Amino acid sequence: MTSSTAVPGLGAYRESVTLPFPHLVVALRSKLGAQLVAYLGGVTDTKAVRQWAAGERRPTQIVEHRLRLVYQVAGVLAQETRTGSVVQAWFMGASPALGDRSPARVLRDHPADEVSTMVLAAARAFAGGTGH
Repeated sequence: MTSSTAVPGLGAYRESVTLPFPHLVVALRSKLGAQLVAYLGGVTDTKAVRQWAAGERRPTQIVEHRLRLVYQVAGVLAQETRTGSVVQAWFMGASPALGDRSPARVLRDHPADEVSTMVLAAARAFAGGTGH
C-alpha cells in the first residue's frame, strides 16, 4: 500500500478507490486473513473471498464499498505499524475509540457511510500513537 507524505492516508484512499476489486481482495486477504475478510464481507466461509479474489464473483455494492473502506483503514494502519499482525489485531480488538467495540464488528454491523469517519479517526489515532 502506498502513502502520500502531503496528506496522511491519501495513498491508502487512492488505492482503495482505484484498485480492481479482485486485487483489493487479494491484498486484504494477505493483510487480514481470509476469515476476517469473510466476516467483514458478511459471508460465512472463505469460498466467497476466494471467488472475489479470482474475479469469479462480485459481492453486493454495499459489501464492496465496505471492503474498500477496510482496505483504506488497513492502509492507514500499515503506514505506521508496518506489520499485518498488528493491523489484523486492531480490526479484531476492542477499541476504546469505538466504545470498546471491535472495528470489524462496527464495520460489519453498520453501513460504511455511517461509520467511515469514526473508524478512520480511530485508526488514525491508533497509528499516531495516541492510545486509541
